[in-house]
Amino acid sequence: MTSDGGCVVLIGPMGAGKTSIGRRVAKALQRPFFDTDVAVVREHGPIEQLFTDRGEPHFRALERDAVRQGLATGGVVSLGGGAVLHPDTRADLAGHRVVLLTVEPRVVAGRVRGSARPLLQSNDALARWTEIYQQRRPIYDELADLTIDTSTGPLQHVVDAIAAWTLRTDQEEL
Repeated sequence: MTSDGGCVVLIGPMGAGKTSIGRRVAKALQRPFFDTDVAVVREHGPIEQLFTDRGEPHFRALERDAVRQGLATGGVVSLGGGAVLHPDTRADLAGHRVVLLTVEPRVVAGRVRGSARPLLQSNDALARWTEIYQQRRPIYDELADLTIDTSTGPLQHVVDAIAAWTLRTDQEEL
């Protein structure tokens, strides 16, 4: 862990693999794993239902609380794709190591096809995904300390790269 208790935070678009990679990185580093989307669902119910019943602003407030909770763990934290839209979340990430996971649209197409993700409910989910990603990309880039594409190769290579980078930055802080 870092000397200040900072987390390794995974950010990026829907379908980039933040949850599956985050879980594996946490295991490799022997640190707790926290997924903000999982936390919201566990405490408040399905995200799709929250969007339908209460709207996106209500979901974003719940997500913001989950981000605060996750960053307090000192472990590996996976943020929902839109969590970085909140200015307080962006400010909070300054004290942590942030990894941006990217993915090519051609690859994400299979990952989000038929998805129940509320923001992708349109006639062309991939076009909607691309639009959202392009809007958020400048924020992702600004926050990222490390960027890794998850489009090709074994997932384990991504996990190993993040774990090695984390251990290297731990040593640099000592």
